Amino acid sequence: MLNLSLCRPTDSVYRLLCLGAHSDDIEIGCGGTIIAILERYENVIVHWLVFSSNEERAREALASAGVFLAGARHQEVSIKGFRDGFFPFQGEQIKEEFEAVKQRFSPDLVLTHYRDDRHQDHRLISDLTWNTFRNHLILEYEIPKYDGDIGSPNFFVPLEESICSRKIRYILESFGSQRQKQWFDEQTFSAILRLRGMEANSPTHYAEAFYCRKVILH
Repeated sequence: MLNLSLCRPTDSVYRLLCLGAHSDDIEIGCGGTIIAILERYENVIVHWLVFSSNEERAREALASAGVFLAGARHQEVSIKGFRDGFFPFQGEQIKEEFEAVKQRFSPDLVLTHYRDDRHQDHRLISDLTWNTFRNHLILEYEIPKYDGDIGSPNFFVPLEESICSRKIRYILESFGSQRQKQWFDEQTFSAILRLRGMEANSPTHYAEAFYCRKVILH
């Protein structure tokens, strides 16, 4: 399990920044880790930022964030309306959103997209994360997709099977607009959790995986 108290007193307030290009990205990529952190620690403040949505997807994103963040000490959820698939052409405006977050929120941990994700929106969010948060711990999560860009992560968070089940149930219940997609099902989400659990030699058999490119101890 990710130990937030590694370099801080255990009674400290911890600030978690969750970034997702689309309404279900955070939940798919790191929803289990978020649930586990909030179950273990009572002093976590979460800023949850989704960059692309329409009216229906925004409703789903807000409902889902409410479920996943039920254990947070405080939560701020922001849903933006940037055009899906066009992030590289809206980079200036998206960069301004990052700068606005940076001015009011200094996270202890940032969860963002994998830098080498084949989806252009995901890559831009990852690049701007690294550009903006230079003195912070950043973990890049993965999204399974048609492009086949699943790589070799180097940071694993073992998860209890009950947490994995809750993650999958929350996703399927929250995002009804995505159910027609052939990959959007319990089998896909369970498979990646089991695969990463095997790679991590997880005692629970399940894990989420991340890319940790740089760690600086202060």
